[in-house]
Amino acid sequence: MNFKIATRRSKLAQVQADMVGSMLKSKYNAEYEKILIETTGDKILDKPLEDIGGKGLFIKDIEISMMEGNGDLAVHSMKDVPYDLPEGFEIVAVPQREDARDVFVSLSGVDFNLLPKGAKVGTSSNRRTSQIKQLRPDIEIVPIRGNVQTRIEKIKRDNLDGMILAAAGLKRLDLESIIMNYFDPNDFVPAVGQGALGIEAKCDSPYMEYFKGLNHYESRICVEAERSFMRKLNGDCHTIVGAYATLEGSYMHIVGIFNVEGKLVKKDIEGKSENYMELGLKLAEKIMEV
Repeated sequence: MNFKIATRRSKLAQVQADMVGSMLKSKYNAEYEKILIETTGDKILDKPLEDIGGKGLFIKDIEISMMEGNGDLAVHSMKDVPYDLPEGFEIVAVPQREDARDVFVSLSGVDFNLLPKGAKVGTSSNRRTSQIKQLRPDIEIVPIRGNVQTRIEKIKRDNLDGMILAAAGLKRLDLESIIMNYFDPNDFVPAVGQGALGIEAKCDSPYMEYFKGLNHYESRICVEAERSFMRKLNGDCHTIVGAYATLEGSYMHIVGIFNVEGKLVKKDIEGKSENYMELGLKLAEKIMEV
């Protein structure tokens, strides 16, 4: 078997596609090739995502290409996947999740807690901006987009003191050395699905069972619980929303944040992991009670 993996052109996207390709090779002795696609979200870097259509832009062009027969599966960062997929597509597997935390990156080696008053920190995320401002109201936020390497280059070019990024991407790119601080995900809540990969395929794919064999159940139900929370709140890239689910034995704990009437509200919930979708919904209702 030789699978065609549709993916974005960025180095991180290709590394993630290679990770899934290696899983297919290890489990089924299958070969794979990457089909590289430049998405609209990758082309337009001078505007905020919410102004050009949201995170779904990163996967829409890939889905169109797959409909045209260019790709048996696609590999996405789950934090970029909208909760509503086009008819005929589904997320068939979520492999084991990487570190979900946000991190502070600095090229000068400065600790986040020791940043001087008025320090410039880069991020394109409303969720990160809101939580940074709670920790350090004095920090100046500089909007910044692009792939990981481009953002790191902008630290020097724009004279930034540092940047907030996802730990998972840096680890996959072997860039852990520039991480200065890891934020506790229960305090600085990650994006929904952060650190997890999603394998997308057409519902009528003849290879469905092969792809489903790469699913990691615990990671999948945690991500789905977070996504049910986001769906209930109708969250998208315009809204400040984050969630993080963890398992302990047969119980699941979810912490979530959401902007309610201009105020960032954080709540958590715990319950039986078998009720993971319901827990996400209940947490959303709990937050809206404020």
